[in-house]
Amino acid sequence: MSTPAPTSNVHLWVRAEQRPREERVGLTPSGAAELIAKGFRVTVEESSQRIIPIAEYTAVGCETAPEGSWEDAPADAIIFGLKELPETGTPLKHRHIMFGHAYKGQASGRVLLDRLKAGGGTLYDLEYLTLENGRRVAAFGYWAGYAGAAVSGLAFAAQAKGETCPPVDTFPSAEAMAQAVRDALGGATPSALIIGALGRVGTGAADLCERAGISVTKWDMAETASGGPFPEVLEHDLFFNCILASPGCPVFVPESAKTAERNLRVIGDVACDPQSDFSPVKVYDHETSWAEPVVRAHDNPVLDVMAIDNLPSLLPKESSEDYASQLLPHLATLNRIDDDVWGRAKAIFDENV
Repeated sequence: MSTPAPTSNVHLWVRAEQRPREERVGLTPSGAAELIAKGFRVTVEESSQRIIPIAEYTAVGCETAPEGSWEDAPADAIIFGLKELPETGTPLKHRHIMFGHAYKGQASGRVLLDRLKAGGGTLYDLEYLTLENGRRVAAFGYWAGYAGAAVSGLAFAAQAKGETCPPVDTFPSAEAMAQAVRDALGGATPSALIIGALGRVGTGAADLCERAGISVTKWDMAETASGGPFPEVLEHDLFFNCILASPGCPVFVPESAKTAERNLRVIGDVACDPQSDFSPVKVYDHETSWAEPVVRAHDNPVLDVMAIDNLPSLLPKESSEDYASQLLPHLATLNRIDDDVWGRAKAIFDENV
């Protein structure tokens, strides 16, 4: 007797990312195949920049749609992307899965919530998909740390030549990224202090440093419990902040560090929240970019800060595969969207909208 095919009423629509040079995707072809086997309908938009070719999705049974056509998707489709939507101001009628950046007072976030309210849509924010203990079910943190340490290493190498860090672009692999830092350092072995070394972000930063020949001192909550000051930060060549700003967070790099006697030359603020009152790095006030990876906080002695806010995008293949594998078990429960992680995310949306 044959087993009946699984059934599901879920239509997952993977949209093309609109943010320039955003090559990541939250569902791989193998993951799509698993969902289709469970009875899901999966539509993947064509994309001019996605790291995974559309042919790999069609090969496993996905339907395709033109790039940017999600607004015309069936009303019951769940629209899945990573980064922000184009700011057209149109009402949003669908259920959306993405990083909304909408619940911490951001101006663009309020606009997004107003569009969803006007259209009757819903946001399931990827940042707020959590287990009952509050831990996020999926995160890009490891690759943020890895890439952040790499760009900071490149900045240190550039300083040694009397230069500033050149523009960066996507790397074909994590090993290629580490090799680029090794080559730039040319045998130099700078020292780095990582705060938050036991977390995903700090682990990624430490792994890059170890592959690139940067010696690492690993700190976490135990080492910072005193509340500071922390002269050890200034004794290292590089410092990586790998913890999110929050009330009560100690200051790791005060503004006075600019003119203090120090070995510190490069700060990799991977957490990158300079506008927050709680930021533990007080020597700069704005994010950096791929085109200008560092901001020079002080000239003599030189102090550069790397604060790129989309670091995992520099490694689109590894970061997509890792994130998608973490998220897939929860995407598979979208047929119970009112329960568990999805129900908690919906409750947060309802509170904020």
